Amino acid sequence: MRNVVWSRVDDRLIHGEVVTAWTPSMNANCILIVDDGVAADTFNKRVIKSLAPAGVKVFVITVEKAAERLVAEGKPGERIIVLTKSPIAFAQLIDAGVPIRQVNLGGMGIRGNRRPFVKNVSASPEEVDAIERMREKGVRVFYQLVPEQGVTEVDDAIIKKYRSEA
Repeated sequence: MRNVVWSRVDDRLIHGEVVTAWTPSMNANCILIVDDGVAADTFNKRVIKSLAPAGVKVFVITVEKAAERLVAEGKPGERIIVLTKSPIAFAQLIDAGVPIRQVNLGGMGIRGNRRPFVKNVSASPEEVDAIERMREKGVRVFYQLVPEQGVTEVDDAIIKKYRSEA
């Protein structure tokens, strides 16, 4: 498997927290953005790639391509951050056999049918279902905005509270 050092959900993808906090703290040299919609948008891909820190390669690919590439043999020295806009993409990668052990929930703003989930993270019922499926497979799911901040584990109580407030 490729050397994935961080797996993060952040609907802003590459932005200040990723560039100034997560990439250096993980000593990452590659960012893999996994999103079917962004992968199909040539202009958006170009913009996102231009936001990457100097010396960090950025690839924007579909969930299907990511599943193929992430289970392939790693390259010496690679340190990959995987970014998605939704936990659903991570659940799909895990369902496809990618051995992701933890998923960090970052920026997930209120939009569409998302509503508050944990801290400043909002989620749709489908995203909470994906989080629950990942947890059932032994994946650690947690909220942490930046490396210096404390961690909030997503547990049964958080999911139950979300569902009871529907």
